[in-house]
Amino acid sequence: MSFQPDDEIRHSLTAAHQKAAAFLGLVCTGPPTFGTSGTTVGRRAENTWLRVSRSSRHRAPRPTGQGALGAEQLVPASVPRPRLHDTTDWTEAGWFYQADVFDLVDPAVSTTQDLRHDPGLDNGWWTALKDALAGLAQAPGTKTTPRQAWVEEAFPKYLGIPAPASIERVTGHGDLQWANLTARPLMILDWERWGLVPVGYDPAVLWVSSLLVPEAAERTREEFADILDTPAGRVGQLIALAEMLQAADRGYYPDLTPLLADQARELTGITPPQAATPGPVR
Repeated sequence: MSFQPDDEIRHSLTAAHQKAAAFLGLVCTGPPTFGTSGTTVGRRAENTWLRVSRSSRHRAPRPTGQGALGAEQLVPASVPRPRLHDTTDWTEAGWFYQADVFDLVDPAVSTTQDLRHDPGLDNGWWTALKDALAGLAQAPGTKTTPRQAWVEEAFPKYLGIPAPASIERVTGHGDLQWANLTARPLMILDWERWGLVPVGYDPAVLWVSSLLVPEAAERTREEFADILDTPAGRVGQLIALAEMLQAADRGYYPDLTPLLADQARELTGITPPQAATPGPVR
């Protein structure tokens, strides 16, 4: 989901980024780029990219085998992504900060999760993405995304149906949307949520993020039909829709909301309870 940081968060993240750059001996140039999560900031440092994230203090230390460091250690080298060169973390004023130095890569396909234009990607790009997800599935994921407890609460609230009794999972990215993908060449960005995800969840997240651009949505469904059109893939679709409907209920993605509701209704036969009147952004 996409959230824009307020002035206080921007100031805190900027100060943390400067602190990390000094500690790591990096000279940063160019404007800062704040992530779609609202909790990260990145900036160029010569031929690398310094990314700093902020989370609550209780998340320290970094869990073994998770996040960017875990991905560097456990995900096959064949999966295209910026490689991690250096890292540090610290706690300060109730927050846990993580700083990571990555390869510098091209900008993402979109600056927001909800795609607004057809990226015009060729067959080779789609093949590379499918190969990347197949390679990622071979890695030993340790984090469960999203958690079963969230699914049990979200299905009745946002889809109007009971949660599935069981969810088949596979190692995946956990946030495979257009702000986390580059075009030429393909690179997969932001590995904070990777781990054990529902089967079909990664392509489903990409699909729901594409609904405003029918060409991209149809291409995504076509490329991943062998996964999405299975019973397990249907569950993955419903989980992706529930997440986006939760964001819509909080006031995000107003243009996308009716399309999300239509797709949920088509899959379940039930109108989503929260879809009609999204609340204010908070």
